[in-house]
Formats: sequence, structure tokens, C-alpha cells
Amino acid sequence: MPDPITNSVVGIAGNVLGKFVADKNLKMKLEHELKTQLQTANLAQIEVNKIEAASKSWFVAGWRPSVGWVCSLAMLYHFILAPMIQFAVGIAGIQVDLPEFEFSQLSTILMAMLGMAGLRTYEKKEKVTKGN
Repeated sequence: MPDPITNSVVGIAGNVLGKFVADKNLKMKLEHELKTQLQTANLAQIEVNKIEAASKSWFVAGWRPSVGWVCSLAMLYHFILAPMIQFAVGIAGIQVDLPEFEFSQLSTILMAMLGMAGLRTYEKKEKVTKGN
């Protein structure tokens, strides 16, 4: 399955090449080279990810899960704890301004992580990977 980012980069580069390279064979060769380089970079990143995940060091292997936990805790606070605290102290007649943060950026990270987790679940369900 082609990577959407790779397709986007190749599409943009193809448009630029179309404007500056008249020879169709050269243009096709350059597009192929770009695709090959991007694929090589993607494969290299996958290898780095595997090495990080296999590390015995929590500092190396644990940064992805820690981002997930931070996002989950922030979501818990933002949507459940803060409103409940605000409600409880409001009933008690106390006025409290709870700290707020910009959740939209954090939610973008969380949704990306959940999307990836969803794809992994789909892969396991469809028995696409060896680690079923």
C-alpha cells in the first residue's frame, strides 16, 4: 500500500518536474528515483522504530507509550475530571478557576496515535503480520 505522504511529495515533485523537464523519459526516471529514495527513508525509519521498541531501556523504548499516556491523561482531565470538579465545587458554592490548556494540538497527536493503533488492530485481525 503506497504511503500517502510519499504520493503527495511525488505528486508535487512531478508537477515541478513537468514544468522544468521537457524529456518525458528523464521526468519518469527522476520520479522513480524520488520514489525509491522516499521508500528507502521509510524503510530506514521502520528499522529505527524496531530497534527502539526492542530496547531494554525504558527511556528508549518507552517514549511512544509515554506520549500515549500523557495524551490519555490530558483527555481524562479535559473531558471528565475538570467538568466534574467544576460541578462539585459549584454545588459547594466555591468559585474555582481550574487550569486550562490548548487541547486541540494534543488531540491531534492522540488521534494520530489512535489511528495507527486502529490500523495495527486491523492488521492483526486480518492476520497480515507474523506477530498475531
